[in-house]
Amino acid sequence: MQEQVNNSNIIDVDMSNFVAQVIEKSSQVPVIVDFWAPWCEPCKTLGPTLEKLVNEADGAVILAKINIDENQEIAAQMQIRSVPTVVAFVEGRPVDAFAGVKPESEIRDFITKVAPDIGPSESEQMISIAADAYEQGNYEEAGSAYSQALQLDSENNAAIAGLASALIKLGDLENAGHVLSGAKDKNDPAVTAAQAALDTAEQIGDVGDLEELKKKVEKNADDYQARFDLAIALWATDARGEAADHLLYIIAADKDWQEDGARKQLVKFFEMAGPMDPFTVGARRKLSSLLYS
Repeated sequence: MQEQVNNSNIIDVDMSNFVAQVIEKSSQVPVIVDFWAPWCEPCKTLGPTLEKLVNEADGAVILAKINIDENQEIAAQMQIRSVPTVVAFVEGRPVDAFAGVKPESEIRDFITKVAPDIGPSESEQMISIAADAYEQGNYEEAGSAYSQALQLDSENNAAIAGLASALIKLGDLENAGHVLSGAKDKNDPAVTAAQAALDTAEQIGDVGDLEELKKKVEKNADDYQARFDLAIALWATDARGEAADHLLYIIAADKDWQEDGARKQLVKFFEMAGPMDPFTVGARRKLSSLLYS
């Protein structure tokens, strides 16, 4: 059974004080309502995380805990179908909700949406420091800061992806792969971008000399393996447009080459660059034209 904790930030709510402590109170400060039950194992995981983050917010948000077994009328009125369910109230009405257990970083984002006055967490501050160091090419410093962020929030996808990316830049591909394997959400855009960067970095070591590859392609335009390897080598030199053009050449000539290998590699380039990057927008348009013309 969850321990009942009442302080200025965390309160137990029932039918007698629901209107005052949730509906009316949310006109003054956002109220996060945690619907839980004593028999609910996931609730025992989510509850302490919610309490921790609300306490860190230091009054910028209130956590109201409702035991649905003892307050079935409230649960019915709120149409709570499973626990744990978390509902955010602002200005007297529900504005957002989620069900089930979420990573701490996602819960923090949920709370920040309804209580934007909350400052960045310690882990978020470390990620910001790490990102600045990474942009300046200080990869060891960036890796250290990302590692510190992960010590504070082990499931933070931005920190996982950032640390992996710093390790890739430092040539430590083995540890980069180990870091990425620990990501619970493999579909997070930052994680997929880092994984694509790792895959490509591993390929770069096998493709050979850039100038030799250029000569091979000039000698035989339909040497698709040489052209593919040249695209990888060009990407490593930041010649992104040229790299994409070589892959597009292969796709135009033989869509099925190496089990769609050229298109798959181009998608990895898109993931590394980001969906809104001008490179991705332009190259994706060319790819669509080839595939659907």
